Amino acid sequence: MSVPLPGALLHEGLVLVATVGSPVFLVMLGVGLGMGILQAATQINDASVSFLPRAAAAAIAMWLFGGWIMERFSGFIARAIVAMAGR
Repeated sequence: MSVPLPGALLHEGLVLVATVGSPVFLVMLGVGLGMGILQAATQINDASVSFLPRAAAAAIAMWLFGGWIMERFSGFIARAIVAMAGR
């Protein structure tokens, strides 16, 4: 393993985590913002009113984007193993 390889793998891994995590985070951000506006308008300040829609939105986003996320992670792992093997 060469000296710049761990740094390159770390950089690629962090970019990958940011890339595959952003759709789920953006969905949760949008639902949280919408629920916050709804709670402010109705003056209902219950934690479960905000948590349950965000959890459902995150589950739906993971169901929709899960295959794409797994393809990206498996490709990264395959490239990392090949790079560490020195091929």
